[in-house]
Amino acid sequence: MTVASATAAEPDRPARVSGIDKIERRRVALAESALKTLGELGYARTSLREIANNSEFTHGVVHYYFRDKIDLISYCVRYYKTKCARRYDEVVETAVSADELSTGFLAKMTQTLVEETPMHKLWYDLRAQSMFEEQLRPDVEMIDKLLEEMIWRLLTRYAELTGSTPAVDAPTAYALVDGLFEQAVVGYSANPDAVPGRLADRITQVLPKLVTA
Repeated sequence: MTVASATAAEPDRPARVSGIDKIERRRVALAESALKTLGELGYARTSLREIANNSEFTHGVVHYYFRDKIDLISYCVRYYKTKCARRYDEVVETAVSADELSTGFLAKMTQTLVEETPMHKLWYDLRAQSMFEEQLRPDVEMIDKLLEEMIWRLLTRYAELTGSTPAVDAPTAYALVDGLFEQAVVGYSANPDAVPGRLADRITQVLPKLVTA
C-alpha cells in the first residue's frame, strides 16, 4: 500500500475513544438512569444506593464514577439543564413575528412543564439546597446563568420583532419568567388540568411588559 492510499483510507477507520471519553460516556449513562429516581424522590431522600437499586448499575459502579451523592446529583442536573438551556433556540432563530415567537415559546414551556415536571422539581430542590450545601453552589450558579442567557435571547428577539427594546436587564427578566415557571411546577401536581393554561396566560401578560417602545 502506498502512502497516498494509506492516507486516503484513514477516514474510514473508526475514531479512537480515549479513556476520558469512555468515562464521560459512562457518567452520562449513569446520569440518565439516575434522573428518574432523583426526580421522584428529590434531593434529601435519594442516596447512591437508592439510585443503584432503581437502575441497571450496581452501587459499586455508581460510587466508582461519582464520589458522593452531591457529585452525582450536581452532574445529573447540570447535564439535564444544559440541554434545557438550548430548548427554545430554534423558536428564537426561526420566528418571523412576535406572535410566532410567543406562541412557540409558550408551547415548549407548557410541554416541558407537563412532560418533565420531576426534573424541574429536582432543579428547584437542588437550588434551594445550595443555600446550605456549599459544594452545590458553583453548579447551581452556572446553570442559573445558562437559563438567564436563554431567557435573554428570547426577550431580545421579542424586542427586535416588536420594534422595541428590553425594559429590564437579563437577571430581572430571568427572575420574573423563572418565578412564574417555578410557581407552575409547584402547583402542577395539585392541579394538572389548570396550571399549564394559567402559566401560558401569565407569561402572555408579562412578556409585553418586559419591553418598551
